[in-house]
Amino acid sequence: MEFWFSEHHSKDVKFSIRVDKQLYSGQSDFQRIDVFESPEFGRFLTLDGYMMLTEKDEFIYHEMIVHPAMAVHPNVRNVLVIGAGDGGVIRELVRYPEIETIDMVEIDPMVVEVCREFLPKTTCGLDDPRVHIYYEDGLKFIRRKTDCYDLIIVDSTDPFGPGEGLFTREFYGNCSKALRSDGIMVNQHESPFYDEDAVACQRAHKRIVESFPISRVYQAHIPTYPSGHWLFGFASKKYHPLRDLNEKRWNDRGLHCWYYTTTLHKGAFYIPAYVEELLKHVEAAD
Repeated sequence: MEFWFSEHHSKDVKFSIRVDKQLYSGQSDFQRIDVFESPEFGRFLTLDGYMMLTEKDEFIYHEMIVHPAMAVHPNVRNVLVIGAGDGGVIRELVRYPEIETIDMVEIDPMVVEVCREFLPKTTCGLDDPRVHIYYEDGLKFIRRKTDCYDLIIVDSTDPFGPGEGLFTREFYGNCSKALRSDGIMVNQHESPFYDEDAVACQRAHKRIVESFPISRVYQAHIPTYPSGHWLFGFASKKYHPLRDLNEKRWNDRGLHCWYYTTTLHKGAFYIPAYVEELLKHVEAAD
């Protein structure tokens, strides 16, 4: 008998992966957590039945949510990561020796525990001495912060359930307040392809534009996410993601990536016409 994990990408579209076995299933105070083993994608994590990452393609998401901002901002010292209980964002950040502190705020400690046990390839940076983990609501944490971070990465789940508060006008305004005068915020921006997801993209972008003078969207291809076409948001008080990209400085670091390059960085901000149309009425001029 074959076993399959299936996720609805829309009411008429379902994505399925054949599963060899289920490695873990548990209910935390916030959500159901499952880890599966598959022949094609290796181990993968789901929360409340929604795909979070697979061993085979997680590098795309984690490289693209971290390295574009690091290639633009010339002096990142203090970083806040909200969400990211799987550790993949932290793994990419700790590759930068100039970063002094990384505060990680994750609402669900069980996610971190499960990922440490079953997904060690993503959690390998969590024990870096620069990393400080806070198990609390990111919305409440950010309210207490003013002018203390160079980079904020919002690696949230989808805009419902535990992650819902991380898509509000108040949250993005508080992120702006918590950043220094030249700070950058990067967020996962959902997929623009299916109608319901597209509405979430528009809503988030509108609220970010209200809080940041520079706001742009960029894209990546992530096979196991809805439609495979995924967006990220780049918001800043000072730096433009293309005009302030310093290719030489980033390339001189010698960091090896499997997806990100500074050439791809430039192309990622040239989004398809249908996405431009989707966002143009909330896009700020700068």
